[in-house]
Order: sequence, then structure tokens, then C-alpha cells
Amino acid sequence: MGPSARQGRRRLWHPRYWPTWIALGMLRLLEPVPYPVLLWLGRRIGDVAAHLPLSFAHIARRNLALCFPECTEAKREQLLRDHFHSIGIGLFETAMSWWSPDERISSLTQLEGMEHLHAALARGRGAILLSAHFTTVEIGGRVLAMELPTNIMYRPTKNPVMERFLMRNRGLRAKRAIPRDDVRNLITALKSNEPVWYAPDQAYRKKGAQMVEFFGIPAATNTATSRLARMTGAAVLPFFQERLPKGGYRMVIHPALDDFPSDDPAADARRFNELIEAQIRKVPAQYLWVHRRFKGLVPDYPDYYRKESDPER
Repeated sequence: MGPSARQGRRRLWHPRYWPTWIALGMLRLLEPVPYPVLLWLGRRIGDVAAHLPLSFAHIARRNLALCFPECTEAKREQLLRDHFHSIGIGLFETAMSWWSPDERISSLTQLEGMEHLHAALARGRGAILLSAHFTTVEIGGRVLAMELPTNIMYRPTKNPVMERFLMRNRGLRAKRAIPRDDVRNLITALKSNEPVWYAPDQAYRKKGAQMVEFFGIPAATNTATSRLARMTGAAVLPFFQERLPKGGYRMVIHPALDDFPSDDPAADARRFNELIEAQIRKVPAQYLWVHRRFKGLVPDYPDYYRKESDPER
């Protein structure tokens, strides 16, 4: 092990990362607990998280107001509470995804539509499993990897301890964990006729971003799916998962999108946004509302997340 590697290992044990190690250790200890107990614990963690002096509740509340203006404030507040319950449960789903045996995961899940994925791969050009950031995202990836070796695209985190765990555990289950900006390995996987899980639904302001409506509001959006499909010839299949009311999961691989890609990447992105919106309306508490989804590409775009007490910018 070289000096830089040793320095990197030592960095992981810096006191600033001790809370991360403690949280991960607690998840590892609690993972074997019976599933109904994990659901209960997740809801209690969500109750606590919703009242911490962090910005997450404010961001989620603004997103819900923007996306569900037809709902009363009381209904949106209940949805906010349910959302934090879903986030808390998602922590234990992550633990299960990383450490639980296949038998436990299989007993809780029903996966529909694998015939669509097999049909897409029979074309020999790979398949993009187009998904979105719901709180059930980790267990969805685990189930896919159990059924078929699948590449997982992910967004790297700045926390090196968390990044180490994400890379290690996703890498153990998936065929390959590919950082979001590693386009070369993504294209290589598709041209090798492999499936790739890909979720381009979060705010995106890098090269290729366009303003695309999400719940009727223009927002900076990643339109790379069209380019990837055109470059590789890969089929594009929507994939969504949901946590059922009494526990357990239903996951659906939909048929490959017809006439995709078109000549308009923004229209393609809008088409996918409409699919996400339909899924969100089925399970509104399970979408990741704590993300600042509504960002623009120009300076005069509204700052939807500015608190009333903040100075004007």
C-alpha cells in the first residue's frame, strides 16, 4: 500500500466521519431485526428527522407545495410526515439491500415485467432501465441485481466513508457500480448488451441540460437519455418500485418505450417526467422530496427554496 493509499485510509477515521461510522454500525446491527420492527423503527426515525434544525423539511415542504397546489395545507403536512416516515424506512431498506440474504429480499418482493427486459436484451444492444429517486431506490437496485447482472449508475457522495460503503456494497451486488459522469463505462456496458439502471430525474445544470417541465414547472433537467439511446441503440424501459401499504414491495419493468429517442431530447425528457409524475401520484410519500429539484439555467430563475427570513438575492 502506497503513501497516498495509507493517507486515504487514515482520512476515513477522521473525527468528522465518526457519526457516519456510528450510523452505519447501527444499521448493520439492526439489519437482522424482523421486518415489521424495522418498519416501525423507520417511522420513528422519520418523526425525529422531520423536527431536526435542518433544511430538509423546508425543501420538501416547498416541493410539495409546488407539485400539489390543489391539496390543502393540512393534507400536504400529512404527506410531509408520511414522507419522512418513508425516508426513515428507506434507511433500513438500504441496510437490507447491503447485508440481507437473497432469501429475505425475495420473500418481500414481487418483480413484474422481466420478460420485457429479456426481450430488449435479445436485440443485442443493451437496455437502459430508466428509473427515478424514490426512497425505495436501494432495494429496487438489489432486486434487479438478484435477477440479472445489472450495472448501477450512481451519484458519488462527498463523504468518503459513505462513498466507500456505497461502492463496496453496490459493487458486491451489481455487475458494476458506475459513477454518474463515467460515460465511457456506461456506453461500454450498453454496447456489451448489458442492462444499466439509470435515474436522470434530479436537477441537472451541466452540459446538455435543458429546461423541461416537471409537474408543470420548467426545471433544469438531464436530457442525456436520448443521446445514450441513439449512440448505443439500447432499448429504454421504465422501471419503478413501490413499498406496499402492509410492507413488502412491488417492482415493475415496463415495456420498452416506442419511438424513443425522438429528434427532440427535451420532449423525450418530458415524456419520462410524465411517467415519473404518474408513479409519484400513486405513492406520493415515497418520492425523494428533500432534493432541490426546481433549479434553473439562468440567473433570473426563481429561488423557490429561499426562506422568507433570507435576504433578497
